[in-house]
Amino acid sequence: MSLTRDAQGIETAILERIARPHGARVLEVGCGDGRLTWRYAHLAEHTTGIDPDRSRLVTALGDRPAPLRGRVDFVAADAEHLPLRKGAFDLAILSWSL
Repeated sequence: MSLTRDAQGIETAILERIARPHGARVLEVGCGDGRLTWRYAHLAEHTTGIDPDRSRLVTALGDRPAPLRGRVDFVAADAEHLPLRKGAFDLAILSWSL
């Protein structure tokens, strides 16, 4: 897991202040390899990351910290065809996904 893109923690601090993932059920759209996921998931109640690229999800699963097993999962999907139930999330976030 690499946080080199946010070496000073600026993106992480802004994400925490604006998105407020504390105790939330989070849907992360376009999670890729989990680069953003690992910056906030420890604050969330549960995080589900979606991405259509299965190979990137494999990387994310491999990087998932042990304390987050059971609190973070990944689904191969795109935002237009979510295989998830309505109302399952308190917050949706995305970065670099458009």
